[in-house]
Amino acid sequence: MELIDIGVNLTNARLYYDRDQLRQEATDAGVIHQIITGTCLESSQKALDICLEHPSYYSSTAGCHPHDAKDFLPGHYEAIKQLSENERVVAIGECGLDFNRNFSPQDTQLEVFEQQISLALETQLPLFLHQRDAHETFVNSLKPHKGNLTGVCHCFTGNKDELRDYLDLGFYVGITGWLCDERRGQDLQEALTYAPVDRVLLETDAPYLLPRTIRPRPKKNLNVPAYLPWVLEKAAELLNMEPEELAATTTNNCRQLFNLG
Repeated sequence: MELIDIGVNLTNARLYYDRDQLRQEATDAGVIHQIITGTCLESSQKALDICLEHPSYYSSTAGCHPHDAKDFLPGHYEAIKQLSENERVVAIGECGLDFNRNFSPQDTQLEVFEQQISLALETQLPLFLHQRDAHETFVNSLKPHKGNLTGVCHCFTGNKDELRDYLDLGFYVGITGWLCDERRGQDLQEALTYAPVDRVLLETDAPYLLPRTIRPRPKKNLNVPAYLPWVLEKAAELLNMEPEELAATTTNNCRQLFNLG
């Protein structure tokens, strides 16, 4: 069984210094490839640097998370574009809108998001997308480019109506351990049953969103790529599929979206 983890925050200090051990543990668990998330210019560069340590195992994204939009300077567009020219960079982002915390002003978030949409169009790379409490504005930003953009709504936690909107735009959805949360994951569990399996990708979003179904419970509240099979198991149960079949399908989806070969 082979899995690809499309969202790992390996530049995070909780993971970065143990990355070699975590890579081996993930490999032992069947995770054959990881995509490291870039959330600002600095972390995008760091993500690419990690990729270059093991280029056959890692890819990365390059972009600006909405939390960091307030720090997006005029020269960052060209700098991220330059990073994206490296073959290990397979998507623009993490980018999008987050009106839940508003760590950056909403108008600034929107401006920086639209710049990254333009960059994805220019580079012909998929978008690695983030949306929280901003669904309508988010979708309206993407609609004018329907048919010319592709990408994944990373860490999708929405309901079936939001799923329909993303599918209509031609996007994939990234499913995390949120699916394994009996308290918060009920909307997502229902939505997933409506998802075409050829639009589903799997991710840990490590070190966040530790699957609550893991037994025995890890001593540390730390999610790692080796726990991706727990997301697979729950998704396969809801989709009424064998885990091996879903693993093969989602891995193929990743290769197609991110041109992994």
